[in-house]
Amino acid sequence: MASNRDEQLTFINSSISSSVGEGDSSQIGSASGSFQNEGFLGGFDGGDDDFGFSRSEFRQSLVVGTVKYYERHVFLCYKKPQVWPPRIEAAEFDRLPRLLSAALASRKSDMKRQTRLTICEGHDGTETSNGDVLIFPDMIRYRRLTHFDVDTFVEEVLVKDGEWLPGSPEPLRGSYIFVCAHGARDKRCGVCGPALVSRFKDEIELRGHQSKVSVRPCSHIGGHKYAGNVIVFGSNNQGKVTGHWYGYVMPDDVPTLLEQHIEKGVIVDWLWRGQMGLSEEDQMKAQEQRVLENGGGSMERNIQDTTVAVHADGSKVAPGGGCCQGNGSSACCGNSDPSENAVDFNLGSMLSGEKRNGSKNHQISINVGNKGGSTPHKVCTMPTWLETWESEDVYAALALIGAAVSVAVAYNCYRQLG
Repeated sequence: MASNRDEQLTFINSSISSSVGEGDSSQIGSASGSFQNEGFLGGFDGGDDDFGFSRSEFRQSLVVGTVKYYERHVFLCYKKPQVWPPRIEAAEFDRLPRLLSAALASRKSDMKRQTRLTICEGHDGTETSNGDVLIFPDMIRYRRLTHFDVDTFVEEVLVKDGEWLPGSPEPLRGSYIFVCAHGARDKRCGVCGPALVSRFKDEIELRGHQSKVSVRPCSHIGGHKYAGNVIVFGSNNQGKVTGHWYGYVMPDDVPTLLEQHIEKGVIVDWLWRGQMGLSEEDQMKAQEQRVLENGGGSMERNIQDTTVAVHADGSKVAPGGGCCQGNGSSACCGNSDPSENAVDFNLGSMLSGEKRNGSKNHQISINVGNKGGSTPHKVCTMPTWLETWESEDVYAALALIGAAVSVAVAYNCYRQLG
């Protein structure tokens, strides 16, 4: 297996992650039970309104630059999401995932590439794949790893970048899609993940891509609040294997991801969280560059949602607010067809807190999937001359106007009394 031995590698251990909740720092998947005992952990209360695609927080944050830097992703195929506990180190009776996690952590200083470990479902169609290991961007599979082989496997494959004997690497071809469905770790992933997996499978079959595209549920990958979370591995248009993360994915977005990313090799920027091999800052720079190359400063996605304007300071403008409210004929509003609601991201103020054109309040407009509200709106930016005003200048001007009005009223009253 070819590798770049000059690359630095450290293993990211899940032990530093937080308890059940956001846990964005965790980079280890988890699994539970044993091959012989696949007990069900039980469901949870709540549904789409609380934890699914209609939850109040859905699409209320920008997703770009939310993937922590890493260089290699290892997936251990192991059982089903229904039996995975919140954390792999708590899987007392599951030696394979627990020992693999421990071995990677203990050899982190010896590895040359920063590596993630995640658990994915151990069923490949009708075939059981428990113990299989998938490695990206190497695009290889090792079959039937057991707990007896863990130390040797980590040493030969992940430390020395060699081959594990008696196993032999099988090449992976096509695209591999992983969807976080780790409900025991976070309920949002438990609601959104299975729905996305089901839609992906339906669309893949509809398009006849069964031999080209594989989809599996996986354990926690970080960023629960961005559920549904999706990772796509495969070769780009230049033949380089890449790993792209998407967040806030809905079932209706699945055809777009398949058409654009899988079939055309085009990144769907408005859902794009980041990429394996890029730092968070580089992810934002990469997206900004793509946006500029595609026409300058905005990304558009045709969806039937309401629009929320999010300013750089985090404040929001309610749908229908601003200069477009009640003024459909205004040139700044730009009436649009309901089926072609635009999602606009102004990335000018995102990088390193830079302020451009002297403006303190750069506006970002996003279409979000909140409940109700199918009427299209366009959030318009303020005139450029007004953007450059400081808030103190605005207050001073208003004070002067108020004083002038007061003097005029007083003078008018004086004349009437005289």
